[in-house]
This record gives sequence, structure tokens and C-alpha cells, in this order.
Amino acid sequence: MILVAGSTGNIGAELVAILASSGEPVRALVRKPPPAPLGGVEYVAGDLDDPASLAPALDGASGVFLLPGYRDMPGVLAEARRAGVGRVVQLSGGSAGSGDTSNAVSRYMILTERAVHDSGLPWTILRPSAFMSNALRWLPQLQAGDTLRLPFANVRAAAVDPYDIAAVAAAALLEDGHQGQTYYPTGPEALLPADQVATLGDVLGRDLRFEAQPDDEARAEMSGQMPVEYVDAFFDFYVNGSLDESVVRSTVQDVTGTPPRTFRQWAEAHTAAFA
Repeated sequence: MILVAGSTGNIGAELVAILASSGEPVRALVRKPPPAPLGGVEYVAGDLDDPASLAPALDGASGVFLLPGYRDMPGVLAEARRAGVGRVVQLSGGSAGSGDTSNAVSRYMILTERAVHDSGLPWTILRPSAFMSNALRWLPQLQAGDTLRLPFANVRAAAVDPYDIAAVAAAALLEDGHQGQTYYPTGPEALLPADQVATLGDVLGRDLRFEAQPDDEARAEMSGQMPVEYVDAFFDFYVNGSLDESVVRSTVQDVTGTPPRTFRQWAEAHTAAFA
């Protein structure tokens, strides 16, 4: 049985569906059961910020998928070890490889990976590139009109479909040979924001227009949405260039045997979300 944390999120929801469709017993960690439960999935309450609360969810689990950045990751992993978990797949990010703990986003990834390495559990780390699903953040602008004013206009990213990240996670949880590996799932092409906007417009049948958002305007907008240390982290990544997510890697194909989905395929699969 596999326990999936973040089971209603971008990757977790896809992973739960993949595991359930494969016939693998799957337990979804939730704060409360969803209004429309997926058939064949057991929903168990638990809080990753309270490791002791995870004991019922971990009972009988052979593998666990975990999100990064919780207050007591060593405690979470200690609970998993006490429960006899045999495999941990830990979501992280590409910036964890920098070792730069002055960057707030990198820091919580680095500390999470350190806890996994020190846990004594068999582990696999996933450091994906940017998610294609980040385009859903454009919904308010799309509802207001056909112009998308977006930051970091000159930054290319080999954005990856969360489904493909989940497929890599499923392979690492169900198959041998992935222990001690750090994987870098990416999409098949490095696109600029303008490229994504053009593709989305074509899929939706809308004449979407891209406008580059100046850095000062982007910083002010982001500062109203997140702590300043995270704003600084993203500007470090995408303005200072400390994180390069433009590299296309063969990870998804190598691990799953299936090529990663394109941004067009992701957009076509999610047209209802943009209606």
C-alpha cells in the first residue's frame, strides 16, 4: 500500500489516480476527505506539520510520497521508519542542488533532502522543472480579457506536466532500481512565456496577446501574494539567473518508457479549467 501526501495537489492527485488505476492499494493523506472521493482510494486524515498524527496513515504503508518543506521533516521520516516504510519518494526542486541556503525556496528544499538522506530510509528524490500547471495562475487575467501580462519574459523553461512527475514517482514507488537516485523530470521543450501563451491561445481558440511585465511591477504584485523572502528567491532564480530550468532531460522517458507530454498536450487535457 502506498501513502500519498499532498493527494489533492497538482502531483499528488495525479499520483493517486495512477496508483489506483494500476490496482495498487493507495491511501491518500488529507485534512478532510474530498467531496468526490476516487474509487478504490482510502482517505486518511493527517498533518505533515504534526508527525505524530501520521501514525494511522502510515500503518501498513510500503511506500510514501512526500512533499517538501514541513516544519519537522526528520520527525515525519522517523514516523515512516517506525511504521516500516520501505520506500520514500521525496518531491524537491532543481534549486536544491545549489546548496544556497540564503535563498528561502532553496533552503527548505535543501533541508528536506538532508532529512531524507539522514533518515536511514530507502529514498528517491525528484527535482522537476517548473510545472505546466502554473499556467492556471493566469485564469484571472484570462477571465478579464485576452492579454496576459507575465513576469520573467526572457526565461525559458522546460516545464513539465505534473502527470509526468507523478508517473516517475509511481515507478520509483512500485519498481526496484530507483533507490538512492535523484531524478530531474522535465518537459520535452524549453519555452518562453510568450510561447506558452501562443500555444494556449491556439488550443482555446482565442487570440491571446502576451505582454512582458516589468520587474518592478512583478515584484510589487508578488509581494502582495507571498512573503518577501520568497519574492527575493524567485527574483534570484529568474532575474539573477541562479536557476536554469531550460535544460531538456530524458528522465521521464528513461524512467517510465513514455515520452513527456508537451505543453500543448497539457493545455488540451485541461481546456475545461480555462472555460
